[in-house]
Amino acid sequence: MISEIVLHNIHTGAEEVIHRADAHIEAPNWSPCGSFLVVNSGGHIYRIDLSAPQTLVLIDTGPITHCNNDHGISPDGATLMISDSPGRGTSIIYQLPIGGGAPQQVTPLAPSYWHGWSPDGKRIAYTARRDGVFHICTSELDGTDEVILTDGPGHRDGPDYTADGNWIWFNSDHHGKGADLWRMRPDGRDLQQMSDDDRVNWFPHPSPDGTCVLYLAYPNGTTGHPADLPVALRLMDPDGENIRTIAKFNGGQGSINVPCWHPKGGRFAYARYPSE
Repeated sequence: MISEIVLHNIHTGAEEVIHRADAHIEAPNWSPCGSFLVVNSGGHIYRIDLSAPQTLVLIDTGPITHCNNDHGISPDGATLMISDSPGRGTSIIYQLPIGGGAPQQVTPLAPSYWHGWSPDGKRIAYTARRDGVFHICTSELDGTDEVILTDGPGHRDGPDYTADGNWIWFNSDHHGKGADLWRMRPDGRDLQQMSDDDRVNWFPHPSPDGTCVLYLAYPNGTTGHPADLPVALRLMDPDGENIRTIAKFNGGQGSINVPCWHPKGGRFAYARYPSE
């Protein structure tokens, strides 16, 4: 599979392919310092320095070698959260220094997939199957004080905090349709549906400057969040209005699973998979 890591400017629409490889590369995070990206490929985590973007630099994760595409960097840039899946339904969240080192287990229960970091750096948000249902959860950085924020049947995924910490956005099909976008307060109150159209909408990421929300739109009827489909990236205003498509490409799973904005907003990184 060909993978391309792309930087997109939402103001001009300009795109730059900074890395292209005959390998499956997923889920770019943009570092808080703005100088590098973190991606995963083949169960490992890599750094892409924007000064030399065609080189993947391995981040040492010790014995954790089945990393999936749910990883991210702390607001202070010092810590990396990763999710390791040696088998289906086994994902556990770990943390380690951003430069690599011995991972420390965070979540005691599987499956747990990291997705967001609170702006003050004190809690993480993740999707986890608890009692047979995928819910949105938060916990302390060491995995203590796990709080299940959602209830009832359905599949919920992709939680990400707004920059002011007032909301957690996520996608869910608990209303009996294909996945739509939702937001709630960090304690689970004030649940609001933010999309309602004929697309299957996943992985909302509020911009750091608070001006918009980026998300992935699958074709109508898509089940789950598969890879290798014709998909679109869309923006909406924070109130759910003014939805516009900004890119169409072959992708899906792995394209924007995790926070991918430049720290100042205005640009983001994503992965696409040309059908060559």
